Amino acid sequence: MKRREFMILLTAATVAARRLRAQQKPMPVIGALNIGSPPANLGDLLRGPIHQGMSEVGFVEGQNMIWEYRWAEYHYDRLPMLAAELVSRKVDVIVAGGAPSALAAKKATSTIPIVFAGIADPVGFGLVASLARPGGNLTGFSGLNIEVIPKQLELLCELVRQAALIAVLVNPDNEMNTELTIRTAQEAARAKGVQLAVLKASSESEIEAAFAQLHADALLVAADPFLFSRRDQLVALAARHAVPAIYPMTNTNTGFVAAGGLISYGTDLSDVFRQAGIYVGRILKGEKPADLPVPQPTIFKLSVNLKTAAALGLTVPLPILALADEVIE
Repeated sequence: MKRREFMILLTAATVAARRLRAQQKPMPVIGALNIGSPPANLGDLLRGPIHQGMSEVGFVEGQNMIWEYRWAEYHYDRLPMLAAELVSRKVDVIVAGGAPSALAAKKATSTIPIVFAGIADPVGFGLVASLARPGGNLTGFSGLNIEVIPKQLELLCELVRQAALIAVLVNPDNEMNTELTIRTAQEAARAKGVQLAVLKASSESEIEAAFAQLHADALLVAADPFLFSRRDQLVALAARHAVPAIYPMTNTNTGFVAAGGLISYGTDLSDVFRQAGIYVGRILKGEKPADLPVPQPTIFKLSVNLKTAAALGLTVPLPILALADEVIE
């Protein structure tokens, strides 16, 4: 082949390759706005429930979509900046876990779709117009983490019959969630005829200080991302101070009871985040957030650790054991 003919063929091949690349749509980018810290093993993250949900509708990391993560390290004031970064990155969808992240994302954009997960009161927090008709660019899944507080307090009272004073541990940095938690717990305590003490902690040292001044008969740990992250510390301190404690459910299989906590009750957050992943996939396929209603969870779980109960000198009532989804002996 003559050099001139070779150059013509090479040029034609290059032009064809460029046209093909131009026709190929780039992989969508999902922005994840997190209040917490990145896990030690990112592989665990990719095996998490939200990725499972996305895979159910055909989206797999690295194959036909990409994740872009932002972590606030529990510094709430960083969320607006991190949300703005994702907007400037022009991600296709933003996933927000928890009300502070969702509110920051909402303030940052009115056009990029936002999917939230595990939020107690999406309407009350101003994220959506209604559960049935979200409107705007946000949708997601409620967590009902606040609504289960009366049941959590009831379970504590059944476990600790002599309980007259119950403490609730909250994170004051998570303001909206904390206010609603305290108000709901106070109403539930009045209905049960017990006193309620409020303990606040937003750091490891503050958790230690809260337990040092704990004089209650039992403890209710609020659902909060930071308190989730201090699972081992909370369980160890409850054991050291010999206080019966009830914990929320988390979005992983390594919850409080598995770590030695006495009892957990609440929404199955792993299912909530899996469903949120499905919503992300549906939006990538063309559906609009405004057309996707915000479901409330229907799956609740109860876990009990009999070894911890025995160490505390407690006998778990048979009705609780009968209702338990998981019993650790």
